[in-house]
Amino acid sequence: MDDHVDILDEHGKPTGKSCLKSEAHRKGLLHPTVHVWLYTHDGRVLIQQRGKDKSTHPLLWDVSVAGHVSAGEEIVAAAIREVAEEVGLTISESDLEPLGTFKAIHKISEDFIDAELHHIFLCQLSVPLNQLAKQASEVEDLALVPLFKFAEETWGLASIGKYVPHGPTYYKTIIKEIKNRT
Repeated sequence: MDDHVDILDEHGKPTGKSCLKSEAHRKGLLHPTVHVWLYTHDGRVLIQQRGKDKSTHPLLWDVSVAGHVSAGEEIVAAAIREVAEEVGLTISESDLEPLGTFKAIHKISEDFIDAELHHIFLCQLSVPLNQLAKQASEVEDLALVPLFKFAEETWGLASIGKYVPHGPTYYKTIIKEIKNRT
């Protein structure tokens, strides 16, 4: 879906401009996204396998829920909407634990530069995996993995080709924060 997104300056502040998501990607314009990491009280993390038709990193394992923030949309509202859309889970603002932002710029091709400011949240998952409903157009599969295994596979990027390459700093931050809560 080619929605409008707000454009941010190099410091992550709104410029007051917006454009189609496709234009932001084509021109490498920084825009906001949300990442919501769902975890269980016993130290497992929900990961999603990206859909086979995704334009970036198809079929790689990634954050529990991620998506673009529509132009004019509040960050928390986008996080709540994306969780409902991608995994069929209804959450509220009080369920979200903000971790901050992470700027990521990846040149996918000559005419696709993914420049995103990820607004990262944790959210405790209190329903069984089989009660989640994956969005067929976005999500190929869902899995709950022990935090230790997830750390082992992402910290040193030991499983290159399995996970979206967010980088060790990103993954270490997520793992540390989830570990502190379980």
